[in-house]
Amino acid sequence: MTLPFVKMHAHGDDFIIIDRRGQDDPITAQVARCLGNRHTGIGFNQLAVVLDCADAAARIKFWNPNGTPLEACGSATRGVADRLMQETGTDSIVLRTERGLLTCVRVAGQRVSVNMGAPSLDWAAVPLAEPLDTRTLPISGSPAACSMGNPHCTFFVEDIAAVDVEALGPALEVHPLFPARTNVHFVQVLDRRHIRLRIWERGGGVPLGSGSCCCGAVVNGIRRGLLDDTVEVHCDGGTLTVQWDGQGGVLLTGRVEPIMQGTVYAIPV
Repeated sequence: MTLPFVKMHAHGDDFIIIDRRGQDDPITAQVARCLGNRHTGIGFNQLAVVLDCADAAARIKFWNPNGTPLEACGSATRGVADRLMQETGTDSIVLRTERGLLTCVRVAGQRVSVNMGAPSLDWAAVPLAEPLDTRTLPISGSPAACSMGNPHCTFFVEDIAAVDVEALGPALEVHPLFPARTNVHFVQVLDRRHIRLRIWERGGGVPLGSGSCCCGAVVNGIRRGLLDDTVEVHCDGGTLTVQWDGQGGVLLTGRVEPIMQGTVYAIPV
């Protein structure tokens, strides 16, 4: 099997887009793993498969490089929106993901915004393994938790440079409190409108950035009373903006840029 693809990134958070509108969807866990291998495949933090949809411009399915599906990806959603807005000559588009219908718009500076929907804050929706206050979990470091369609666990630290993300992340991802595993964030609050964020991504390791993780980290910071409603998130790969009024949808804004396009060969069927 051969597949055409486009690869993009959002401040270093790289993803590939495979457009299968009008065609079948050949992506399985095995295919996603093959494509996600950075030595023998293309390599990515996420894979976005674009499919036909009756009530939106397209439906998107997401995969991690280890072959597990994921429910939300702010970076790849904005990348797909960027391409489809160019295709249709519009500055606004609606896409369907597991989060529901998401509205994306083009804003100044070649940035793309997506309303990621309201966060889920109840313990069962994260999900957690037992009823707990998601603002403060009984884990060393007292993290907060929420869901942006995928689970997020946020630690607030004094000095992010002192945190060994690669060492701490794997065990926290599979902590017994998270039956579906979790993304893990480490946040240093610089001031009420700026944070420094490093991430251990569920099923992916340490990325340069992550749109949904930026959203989850800011939501948890606002819930803790540490942040204002508009925050610049400084990741390893660049800066994104997250806005949340404490009740409605979370707005994620930043640049998305193409890297390459081509055809990948010898994909298993």
